[in-house]
Amino acid sequence: MGGMKEEVDYRFTPGGVTRMVFPLLKRMKEAGILKGATWVSLNPGGPRHSVLDGIEFRNVLLDHESLAGYGKTKEAIWGTVHGLSEASSSGDMFWRDDFTDYAYYNRLSAETMRALDGEGDFDLFYVHDFQQLPVGYMLGTLKPKVFRWHIPFDRTTIPKLWIEPLSTYLNSYDVVIASSRRYLDSLKEFGFGGVARHVYPYVDPSDYSKPTAREAKALARGLGIADREKVAVVVARMDPIKGQDRAIRAMAKVRSQEPDLRLLLVGNGSFSSSSGGLKLSKGAAWRARLEQLAKDLGVQDRVTFAGHLSQRELDAAYVRSSFTVLPSVQEGFGLVVIEGWIHGRPSVVSTGAGVSELVQERANGLLFEPDDVDTLADQMARLASDEALARKMGARGRVTSRSCFVEEGVKQESDIMLGLV
Repeated sequence: MGGMKEEVDYRFTPGGVTRMVFPLLKRMKEAGILKGATWVSLNPGGPRHSVLDGIEFRNVLLDHESLAGYGKTKEAIWGTVHGLSEASSSGDMFWRDDFTDYAYYNRLSAETMRALDGEGDFDLFYVHDFQQLPVGYMLGTLKPKVFRWHIPFDRTTIPKLWIEPLSTYLNSYDVVIASSRRYLDSLKEFGFGGVARHVYPYVDPSDYSKPTAREAKALARGLGIADREKVAVVVARMDPIKGQDRAIRAMAKVRSQEPDLRLLLVGNGSFSSSSGGLKLSKGAAWRARLEQLAKDLGVQDRVTFAGHLSQRELDAAYVRSSFTVLPSVQEGFGLVVIEGWIHGRPSVVSTGAGVSELVQERANGLLFEPDDVDTLADQMARLASDEALARKMGARGRVTSRSCFVEEGVKQESDIMLGLV
């Protein structure tokens, strides 16, 4: 066990869950709501036990073969829930050999939690996201259990063969939290028998820096973006569900109308595709397809792939941008819209994202249907051509972003937890 310094000895994997959970635990501990907290997760390259800002980390390790099987099942669930996989090809997923590895990881997680409970006598278990969904069922305890479903929950995309096992796992929790109202409604329609709540995801505003205009210009110049160019930024891992292809197609439609508009794509793969994670190759494959698409449409000089940026560099990208775009086909929420709003930038948002519930048309952002590239192009052109409107909408977005600050998360999450113990 040892103390670790973030970004020096330890770096969180990118993604909304890690950006939410650690600030929540830290703030609740500082406020005296929590006496202590232990975070159990999968981290093949991490130490088994570490401490950061008083929060304990326990990493579950898997052998190479089990990790591969777990990864395949995780991706099958992800693709099906997001509508990327045919129900006929994934419906029997719970009865495939790979699911054994997924169940094995969840069993190891549950056993780790039970052992820790024996040492520390926890008051409550809080499980985040579908990777650990079976943990609540496997814990074998009557202590309160909360589950947060971060990805979309649309019962129409759930194969019939999934209904029984999914219901069994979900109903092992006392409370299930969804990240948007529409997913909450779908969860209730699915037949969840416990308490269903809706809490928007949240971020810690202090995590974001305020780069100067000079820093922002320097970053852009380093990426080959001229000072005269306007920038539309998409921040997302390289994954088909994120819809970067829609943004590139939209650029092809607005290039003559807005010759100085540049599309900046920020992000590499996820934990699943990283060299330190599950080492699945979808991130690199999707980027290659996007690069080829840009060439085929003749906009390779208008689309910049930035790859991974540090938090300071990402903040500079937001500052340099005119607006952000969230083109996701389907998205549990979309914290990048909140990040853009924190920096005073409006956003063009797909209605396939949960965060679209917070977008007020022409007030703090603009909306489009995920497969309607023509409307996406029109909305991008509108913000690129009307700087006054963009500034006004960005200012309104900054106000809206406060509803997704960690202080609001602490209030709502603590109400749920304290109601159970």
